[in-house]
Amino acid sequence: MHLALDHLKLRPQHILIDGNRFKKYRDIDHQCIVKGDGKYFSIAAASVLAKTSRDEFMEKLHEEFPMYQWKKNKGYPTADHRKAIMEFGPVYCHRKSFTLIPPQLKISF
Repeated sequence: MHLALDHLKLRPQHILIDGNRFKKYRDIDHQCIVKGDGKYFSIAAASVLAKTSRDEFMEKLHEEFPMYQWKKNKGYPTADHRKAIMEFGPVYCHRKSFTLIPPQLKISF
């Protein structure tokens, strides 16, 4: 989100964040709003734009890495997507901050 803010031509006076966490951006006031897309039209509109942009990006990624089925799952961790990560490993566009595959539950011998 900081990178997106860096590219704005107009500097915002206040930032509304849909969610419960945000790292302060420069000296601009912000407010985290849980389920903000249901409370503010601006957050709802931003969510729609972000989703359509992400869907287009996922379709382009599918052309490069069809084994992850991004055209079908749009990046959500379906069972097939997780299976592909286990088989082929993650690539540069997988978010390392997310749990890509379930943690190991037991050790096999």
